[in-house]
Amino acid sequence: MIFWLDPASKPHFPDTARALDEPAGLLAAGGSLAVDWLVTAYSLGIFPWFSDGEPILWWSPAPRTVLYPAEFHTSRSLRKLERQGRYRVVEDRDFSAVIHDCAADRPGQRGTWINAQMVEAYIEMHRAGFAHSVECYDGERLVGGLYGIALGRVFFGESMFSRAANASKLCLKHLADCGRFEMIDCQLPTGHLHSLGAREIDRAEFEAALARWV
Repeated sequence: MIFWLDPASKPHFPDTARALDEPAGLLAAGGSLAVDWLVTAYSLGIFPWFSDGEPILWWSPAPRTVLYPAEFHTSRSLRKLERQGRYRVVEDRDFSAVIHDCAADRPGQRGTWINAQMVEAYIEMHRAGFAHSVECYDGERLVGGLYGIALGRVFFGESMFSRAANASKLCLKHLADCGRFEMIDCQLPTGHLHSLGAREIDRAEFEAALARWV
């Protein structure tokens, strides 16, 4: 069974050890996407992920996919692109544009899990100073970006998009190189993330890192 959370109460979550094995990592449902709920959730290593028509679902998958900045893998092509200086990478210039582009349809895929409720919640998190974007521009054209939550020395990555080869990788490299974060949470494994140096750690190691750095 999963735990049902009362949105009228103060933010609270069950122990992450109670997350289900199937669906893997599902911990609770209900609650709220208000800023205080989201900050509490991320500080515990919990994040929301749900589709339209579903209640808010909260997840704590194990193992956890993370990227330690020192382990970021810079390919030869990415190094070459950096040297060319074609693109400009900046932070928080247009958070709204980034999250809407992350939510847009992609080739072979209609829409994403980033529904209107999530967009509104994370824009509010940005206004509150917790959610941030990294953006890649070709001139004045936004060609790639990512967004997530920054708490202490941890960046909790949510989603990224790219309209030009390696544009989102440049954004992730910017996060790895900026010196402000000890760990980037990538949540779930993908081949793309593994190619950039991400790896899996168990829940105990992940939560110990949160206790040190959040």
